[in-house]
Amino acid sequence: MTLRAWPEPAAGDIVWCHFPDGVHPRPKPRPGLILSVFGDSAPFTVTVAYGTSQRTTQFHRGEFVIQRTANPAAFAAADLGFDTKFDLRRSVDLPYTSEWFSIPPAAPHGQVPRLGTLHPSLVRAVQAAYRAARD
Repeated sequence: MTLRAWPEPAAGDIVWCHFPDGVHPRPKPRPGLILSVFGDSAPFTVTVAYGTSQRTTQFHRGEFVIQRTANPAAFAAADLGFDTKFDLRRSVDLPYTSEWFSIPPAAPHGQVPRLGTLHPSLVRAVQAAYRAARD
């Protein structure tokens, strides 16, 4: 299998990620939030936070949610199908390659794993979740 290295992403990109179950990529992709990008050329390494549409009304330390009704602009910018909770305690460094990331259905940004982007109105929520995840 030939791995594809994707073009450089940006912190705040919401991507389609095969988040690992320990060491191996899971077959089902899910949303991930890129927190940071490392490297000078492809393949880049990214720190990505786990996203889920499950239990989006229950919060724990280090989590924040993007909800359709609470913040329609942020939900539209993220281009998510469902309310999605991101857990910054479950963030990992991964190579930004086709082994760990894939093109989302409908490919809103072309042939790259990007779904959408984090809306500026959520920056404080992400910062608070980040601090809580590190405590």
